[in-house]
Amino acid sequence: MDTIQQRYQNIINALHQQAPSTRLLAVSKGQPVSKVRALYQAGQRAFGESYLREAQQKISECRDLTDIQWHYIGPLQRNKTRPIAELFDWVHSVDRPILIERLGSQRPAGLQPLNVLLQINVDNEQQKSGTGAEQIPSLAQTIGTFATLKLRGIMGIPKQQQTNTGQRDSFAALYAAYQQCLEVAPSTDTLSMGMSGDWQLAVQEGASMVRIGTALFGPRNQR
Repeated sequence: MDTIQQRYQNIINALHQQAPSTRLLAVSKGQPVSKVRALYQAGQRAFGESYLREAQQKISECRDLTDIQWHYIGPLQRNKTRPIAELFDWVHSVDRPILIERLGSQRPAGLQPLNVLLQINVDNEQQKSGTGAEQIPSLAQTIGTFATLKLRGIMGIPKQQQTNTGQRDSFAALYAAYQQCLEVAPSTDTLSMGMSGDWQLAVQEGASMVRIGTALFGPRNQR
């Protein structure tokens, strides 16, 4: 029987064979807490959420899992920065100075610094969030003014290309952005790219974190 634990182990094994240092982020948005707990019991610790209200409920119900790690991976809105700054360990979707300023000022002082990834809109798609790679130095400088934030690197969601070559080109552009980030922020260590359908290509092009949902959990609940 194809269980969530078996799917998890298959992906972990494949990651270890291809890129042992690449981390798995389990995208749990649209999935019940029971599946989060099942994957946690299998060994997974990092989970990605996109919908704040849903995430708040899950985080509350998983308070007993003291070493679980929550990543906010959805579009970031100014009116939602406070609960995100208070509840999450990572934010993957920072692309404007105002978001940095709000997260930095709203992160409780008693918590570890909030890990931040800059979202790069690598294919310049109008419907997607993200900024251009040319903004990395100034955004990194703004993050550096807050002791409550720590810049960890780059996140991107490339356009689904018709060929592997096209997909590789997008991933390569994100890797170049990661190298640019590394030049201005020594704390840079994370390139988050690749999802259920293309994570193998992303790993080959330098991903240090892949975001996998459907291939782990199965289809999401419809919102």
